[in-house]
Amino acid sequence: MSAVLTLDAVNKSFGAVRALADVSIEIGRNEVVGLVGENGAGKSTLMKIFSGVYQPDSGRILHEGTPIVLRSPLDAARAGIGMVHQEQSLLLNISVAENIYLGREAAFIRMGAINWRAMHAAARRQLEKVNLDIDPARRADSLTFAERQMVELAKALVLEEETEGHIVVFLDEPTSVLEQAEIDILFSRVRALRGRASFVFVSHRIDEILELSDRVYVMKDGAVVAGMPAAEASEAALHRLMVGAGRRTEYYREDRQAACESRVVLAAKDLGCAGHYRHVDFELHAGEVLAIAGVIGSGREGVVRTLAGLLPHTEGRLELNGAAVAFRSPVDAVRAGVGYVPQERRVEGVVLPMSMAANITLPSLRRMSTWGVLGTGGERALAREWVKKLSIRPPNIDLPCGNFSGGNQQKIVLAKWIEAGVRVLILDHPTRGLDVGAKQDVYDLVRTVGEQGVAVLLTADTLEETIGLAHSILVMRDGAITQRFEATPGAKPAQLDLIRYMV
Repeated sequence: MSAVLTLDAVNKSFGAVRALADVSIEIGRNEVVGLVGENGAGKSTLMKIFSGVYQPDSGRILHEGTPIVLRSPLDAARAGIGMVHQEQSLLLNISVAENIYLGREAAFIRMGAINWRAMHAAARRQLEKVNLDIDPARRADSLTFAERQMVELAKALVLEEETEGHIVVFLDEPTSVLEQAEIDILFSRVRALRGRASFVFVSHRIDEILELSDRVYVMKDGAVVAGMPAAEASEAALHRLMVGAGRRTEYYREDRQAACESRVVLAAKDLGCAGHYRHVDFELHAGEVLAIAGVIGSGREGVVRTLAGLLPHTEGRLELNGAAVAFRSPVDAVRAGVGYVPQERRVEGVVLPMSMAANITLPSLRRMSTWGVLGTGGERALAREWVKKLSIRPPNIDLPCGNFSGGNQQKIVLAKWIEAGVRVLILDHPTRGLDVGAKQDVYDLVRTVGEQGVAVLLTADTLEETIGLAHSILVMRDGAITQRFEATPGAKPAQLDLIRYMV
C-alpha cells in the first residue's frame, strides 16, 4: 500500500517539554488509521503538525513520497489535509453553506456580490457526500450536534474539488458526544467515503478504534510505541501499551464506595421546569453519588442545569441543607456551595487564555485576597500542590489552559471546585473525551470527595460508568423519573435493568 502522508522521525518541543520524540507514521491510500494514547501522549501536537499549526523542530513530512513544508492550515488544505475537530469549528450564527465555504467565498462572488444560489447548490453537493439532507441556508445553531458533526465532515470534503491528489481527513474524537445511532451513521459514511479519501481516526474509545480502523498506532509520552493491523490488536493489549499496565480490576473504585451519611444536603420536591422536566423528586445525601441516567432529551440535562443555576426551575421546591433555594444564575449556585463540572469544559469549565494557577483559584479569590489584593505567592503554591496531587501535565502552572489536553483541563476544573470547598459537586459527563488513565484519575477524585462528605450528582457517558460510580440511580424518560435503583457494591443493577426504563 502506497503512503499518501508520512511523518518521518519528527521531533517537537515546547521549552523543556518534549511533545513529540522521533515520531514516524504512515497513512496509506483509502485506509482508516486509528490513533490512540492517553491525554498528553502527543496526539494533539501530531495533528497540529499535519494541519500546519505547528512546524516540526526536526524530521520530515512527506506527501506522496515528496517532502513538503506545512507553514499554515492553508498549506495543509492545499496538500489535501482536512480536519474535523473535537471542539467543533462551525460558526453558529451563520448558515451551513457559509460555514462549508468559509474562506472560499471568492468562488461565488459575481460583480462584487455573493451568488447565494450557486453557494447553496454547491453546499448541497457536499452535504450529499455525507448523506445529510438539510437546507444549506439554515443557521448552524439550529442543527443538532450530530448534524453539525456531519457538516464539519462535509466541509473537510470540499478539499476533493480543490486538490488533484488523494485527500486525508483527520477525525478528532468525532464520537465523543454522539449517541450510538449517530455513531453508526458516522461510521457508515466514513466507510462509504474510503474510496475517495483516507482517514485518521483519533479516539479514546478503543472498541470504536478497532471497529473502524485498518491499522492502529499507539502513542505514549510523545512517542509511537506500537503500530499494528487492527485485526491483530485487542482492547487489553492497546490499553497496556497506552498506560504501561493492565486495566485495574476495580476500575470504578467500588472498593472505595463507602456508605453515605444520613444527612440530606440537596433535595428536589416535585421540581419542574416547563418544556424540560416535571415532578422530579430526590434526596442527595452527604458523601453520596446520585446518578441520573437517560437518553438525550430525557430531561436529565435540564435537571443538571437547574442545579447549576443555568436553568431556573418553574415548579416545585429545591432545598439546600433544609432551606428553600432558587438559583437564578451560576453565581447563586456557587455562593450556595454548589460546583459544576460541565460537559463543554472548554466553553464553560475553564478560561482558556488564563493560566492554570489562575483557573484553579477563580472561585476562591476572596479567601485568597487581603484587602482586595490577591496573594499571587499563595495562588502559585496552591497550584503546585494540585499539579502534584492530580499529576497535571505539563506541570507548568503559568501555561494558559488552552494549551493543556482535555484530560488535564478536566483535572484543573475539578481542582478548582474541590479547592473552593463546595459541598455539592455536579459532574456533567466528567470523563467525556478522556483516555482510560485520566478517567481513572477522575474516578479516584469522585471517591475522595465522597469520603470528605461532598454530595455528588452525576450524569455519565456510559451506563457502565453510571452503575460503577453511583450509590443510587434515577432513570428519566420524557422529562420524568421512571425508576430509582440502589447501586451498592456487589448488588449493582444491570445495564438492561436501566434500559428498560429509559426507552
